[in-house]
Amino acid sequence: MSTYKAFEVREETEKNFVGTIVEKSALELAEGSVSIEVCYSSVNYKDALSASGSKAVTREYPHVPGIDAAGTVLASTDSNFAVGDEVVVTGYDLGMNTAGGFGQQVTVPGGWVTKLPVGLSLRDSMVLGTAGLTAGLCVNKLLLNGITPEAGKVLVTGATGGVGIIACALLVKLGFEVVASTGKLAETAKLTALGVSEVISREAFSEENPRPMLKESYAAAVDVAGGTTLVNVIKSLSYGGSVAACGLVDSPALSATVLPFILRGVNLLGVDSVELPLAQKQQVWNLFANEWALTDIDSLAETIVLAELPAVLAKVLAGGAVGRYVLDLRA
Repeated sequence: MSTYKAFEVREETEKNFVGTIVEKSALELAEGSVSIEVCYSSVNYKDALSASGSKAVTREYPHVPGIDAAGTVLASTDSNFAVGDEVVVTGYDLGMNTAGGFGQQVTVPGGWVTKLPVGLSLRDSMVLGTAGLTAGLCVNKLLLNGITPEAGKVLVTGATGGVGIIACALLVKLGFEVVASTGKLAETAKLTALGVSEVISREAFSEENPRPMLKESYAAAVDVAGGTTLVNVIKSLSYGGSVAACGLVDSPALSATVLPFILRGVNLLGVDSVELPLAQKQQVWNLFANEWALTDIDSLAETIVLAELPAVLAKVLAGGAVGRYVLDLRA
């Protein structure tokens, strides 16, 4: 594949960034690198930021976003990979300052690449993508900290977003009673169809509350919001409860007391999926291919093509997306 199609973002005029489908030339393969024919990618909030010209994500343009990619190896100078291997790449610098998964080909260091486990299709790996990997890491941290279905309810904030909806589906599969918090109550039926026991408004947690602790309501939580929402979640955990924090949709700042930590022994668990060592990513992918396999995974995502990216990216950036978008690059 000497040339390939890609969705490339350029700064046409100052602070005016426009994405178009272009023909790109294949990159030369450096030592220890892997060239991949991308079959599928997914659309994440970080991709929408990159496509909008956020210099906090992407420093130089023109640029091809896409922090996720799944496909087959075209060529490799890394002995761990052979032509034809099915692989997944998420995180590290992919789609940020390295051309990403919104192109039909990526060339990346072998240390970024994970072999697709048996039992997981390329498309399903992108229904999950960075969002699913993050959700899986959150749930795994809660399990490692002793949270069991018998302990009580688990709260998921941002439940209609990519991380949230997969966290809900996974927790339900593992037998937990899940309470979903969302700003999109119109999507209640979608969440209850996943097996969520209760859907509540995000306003229950997004408003500041002067009390240092609230009623013990949840054994655990997965939080994508940060800020006031995370503070109120911490205040609402039962004795010994844990919250896995992975986002800052609300705010990166926390204004909290230590009282829930020293009086209830609760735990705040940080989760990162970007720079996570590859072996740990592989463990989570293996779980999704086996005991964590989601039976109705297709219901979590809508499939789009390159031409639909501008509209979808705008929707994601505006906070209007529900669930996941899988980008099919085979067309």
